[in-house]
Amino acid sequence: MLAVTADDLRTAGPVAVLANPVAGRGRHRALLPRVLDGLAAAGRPVELLTAHDPAGAEEACRTAVAAGASALVAVGGDGTVHRALQAVAGTAVPFAPVPVGTGNDFAADAGFPTDPLAAVAVIAAALRAGRTHPVDLARMTGGDGTDRWYGAVLAAGFDAIVNERANRMRWPRGPRRYDLAILVELARLRPRRYTLRLDGVGHEVDAVLVAVGNGSRYGGGMRICPAADLTDGLLDVVVGGRFDRRTLIRVKPRIYAGTHVTHPLASSFRARTVELAAEGITTYADGERSLDLPVRISAVPRAVRLLR
Repeated sequence: MLAVTADDLRTAGPVAVLANPVAGRGRHRALLPRVLDGLAAAGRPVELLTAHDPAGAEEACRTAVAAGASALVAVGGDGTVHRALQAVAGTAVPFAPVPVGTGNDFAADAGFPTDPLAAVAVIAAALRAGRTHPVDLARMTGGDGTDRWYGAVLAAGFDAIVNERANRMRWPRGPRRYDLAILVELARLRPRRYTLRLDGVGHEVDAVLVAVGNGSRYGGGMRICPAADLTDGLLDVVVGGRFDRRTLIRVKPRIYAGTHVTHPLASSFRARTVELAAEGITTYADGERSLDLPVRISAVPRAVRLLR
């Protein structure tokens, strides 16, 4: 793989741009030409990547990085960021998100402006200066040896189960499908037995919610792991124990402020490595369907260089 350093930014290959045209339900689609112009103002050639589905987007990013791209920029939400991270994680190729999705949690935790064009200005300034800021990523390994990276949060409880049901549903379309999935899974809510190993120390817990955060946020601003820090070399684990339906409904709004962790049924941990197992759970990382449990998750310090 060809990789560049920050010092090479002024002389190396193009800035590769992955853009999701349906991010944020397409409301920012008209901004793309201005985004590309703003990046080009840094004095680097800009290459817009072509992809027709998430797998194709990931492959396009890998191909661009292998071909010598000097940087990779993801224009979209957390799903687009997630695809791009698979290509740049562990390399010296700098990365930046332009937040135009319904959820922009990694970009927010990483300190990028919420306004897309303001974020582009920050990225362009970093490109001109050859400036990068390293942050951590989480690397997870499935039972079959598959590796995936994520930047924000891995959901492995109620929220992952809701996402899985919503993805199976054919009706209704749009956000109402997710709302209906929540109602169905609330009716079926029950604690599940999880096995956790935190830096080798085992725990057995009955829980309805388990989240492993490299960052603090998921779901468009919910601070599920409020103490998480992208630069501390640690993963934050938040466990919501034996919540019944009524209690979960009352507590869930508190996640936006991060105060849910003070509830007596909530527990928080920190570790460099987390091994997580439970029956019948498919995880969601950065909001994207990911690996089935069991998984091993490791904090990887300075795994990606951000252009800011």
